[in-house]
Formats: sequence, structure tokens, C-alpha cells
Amino acid sequence: MKIYLIYGGKSAEHDISILTAHSIIKAIYFNYYEVVPVYITKAGAWIQGQSLSEPVAFSENLYLEPGSEKRFADSQEGQSYGEVISPADIQSEDAVIFPVLHGPNGEDGTVQGLFEVLNMPYVGCGVLASASGMDKIVSKHLFQQVGLPQVPYVAVTRNDWKNDREKIFIQCEGSLIYPMYVKPANMGSSVGISKATDLEELTAAIETAFRYDRRVVVEQGIEAREIEIAVLGNDDVHTSVPGEIVKTKDFYDYEEKYGNEEVLLQIPAELPEEITAKLQHYATIAFRALDGSGLSRCDFFVTKNYEIYINEVNTLPGFTSRSMYPLLWEETGLKYSDLVEELIQLSLKRHEEKLSYQFVE
Repeated sequence: MKIYLIYGGKSAEHDISILTAHSIIKAIYFNYYEVVPVYITKAGAWIQGQSLSEPVAFSENLYLEPGSEKRFADSQEGQSYGEVISPADIQSEDAVIFPVLHGPNGEDGTVQGLFEVLNMPYVGCGVLASASGMDKIVSKHLFQQVGLPQVPYVAVTRNDWKNDREKIFIQCEGSLIYPMYVKPANMGSSVGISKATDLEELTAAIETAFRYDRRVVVEQGIEAREIEIAVLGNDDVHTSVPGEIVKTKDFYDYEEKYGNEEVLLQIPAELPEEITAKLQHYATIAFRALDGSGLSRCDFFVTKNYEIYINEVNTLPGFTSRSMYPLLWEETGLKYSDLVEELIQLSLKRHEEKLSYQFVE
């Protein structure tokens, strides 16, 4: 069976996707599969590399350039080549798509819609869950409907900001207190997130967030631990042990997440059993509220008094060697390679179920 590994993409998380793809290639059971790498450039071109029967040595080899022949470099400095294709060219029998595209055009339901049109099984959440989970404002509405506790927030559109920013200031300072955190509605890996401790910083933070999206969310800052739960399954949902991000700065921004070697992950997090159970229960509720499938990582704030607030659900969490999601499952008892295999099998089961539905002509 072929595994089409789709990575790269047009988002700010392009390079993270490369690292994730490399980690997955090293974990796939090649005695069962051949891997077809499909690299999406920052400009949006799709480049298909040669089929792999073993892992490539370096993540840098996965950056593909158009060439007359498909080949992978045998050194870190060498250039790898592939064939420019149309997205529809990946359609084939006896194949599974494994997308590891983070951020917009990757985990927001857009590329998942393409896979649905191609009628191919693919790893991860479907169109609805991907789009809802990616959009922080929409997901907050859904979480509110199912009774999950959240920190107070204000949603802001670019048009409102342009026409009446004084009204926005009144809304934010009237319902929230400093510090506040400002985030693009659709972005991941802490891209575009800023902390604001006064009106001047709030203005700058909103402007920064609008560089990434036309809608942003301003959240109440709280003093809390950041706890994460990994979710795996389709209708049968399983949750991992909790993990904690031990921060060295005020908040876990992009630079800290991927550039700071001192960031520590405490797995499992030290929590009372009843709080762990509650977090796992909330993660299951959130996953089902989005109609999740395959995998997700649910992120929470936990205060010193053990008050729990859901932060967000990441429907395509990173798989780098330092990523929380696979480490949580490893501590729970599921090895990295077995986790990748389980995700492939979940995608096949979901696709088979979809094919069993009766459509009226």
C-alpha cells in the first residue's frame, strides 16, 4: 500500500511540517508500505518525489526542487528533486494520504475537502472538525454549547478594528483585565500571538495578529499551568496521560516552542487523579463537539486551585521529535511507530464506513 505523505505548505508553519514529515518517515513500517513524498512549496506548487522504501537521512532532503528525474540527495547539503504535479494526480487505488500540513491550507479543512473529492482515505480529522478546530472563535462557540469552561474573550474583525477601534478598546477593557493575549483566529504553533499589559501593547498585539488573519481573539490572561491531553480514535475515543509545558517565559510563543532548548515537557504532569480524569473527560467532550476523528491534542489551563479552562484543540498536532502529542502516547504505552500505524488504520476504517453509506440518486 502507498502512503502519500503531504507536507510543507503555504503557511507560516512550513518548516515545522518538514520536521514532522521526517519524523513520520522514520516511524513508518516500510515492510508494509511504500511512502510517496509530496512536497508543497511556500508558493503552493506540488512536487512529488521518488517513492521511498526506507527513511531519508536528513529532514533537509525533503525540500524538493523541480527536476527532470526524481531523486533524493544522499547528504544534508545535497539537493533533492521531484516532479511538479497537479493535486488531483495523487488519486490512486490502494493508497492512504497522510497530511502533515500545519496551519492554514493544511489543518483548516481546505486540503481535507480535496481528499474527500478524491475519495481517498486520509489520516486525521475531516473537513468540519479541521475547520472548526482551527478557528479559535468558532471552536469557542462550540465549546460553550457543550458546557466546557473557558477564559473570557473578545472577538475582533478587521473591519470593526478599522472602523471603530475605540469601541474595541471599550469591549476589551470593559470585560477583560490585563494581561491579555491576542491571537489570530486561524493560526497554530503560537504564530502571531502577543501578550498585552496596557493599551499601547494591546494595540500593537492586535495589529500583529491581523498580519495573519482578518479575525482575531483577545483573551483574558490567567496565571495557570498549561496541560495537554492527546486524543486518538474515531467514535471510540481514547485519551492519554496529561503533559505539562514547563515554561521559561511568560507564555509559550513560537520561538520558545521551536527554538529554545531549555523548554521542558513534564510527562506525565503532576496532578491529582481526579483532575487528570476531569481533563481527559473534557478532552473527549471537546473532540466529539468538533466531530473529531483520528487525532487531536486538547490544550488546557489549570490554575493553582485546579480550576480548568479549555484553551484550544489542535486537530493536527506536531510529530517532531520534541512534540508533545507522540510523547504523551509513548508515556501512555503506545510507541511512536505503533501510533503512526494506528492513525493509518483509523483512516482506513473511517473511509470504509463512509463508503457504506447509501446515497440517493
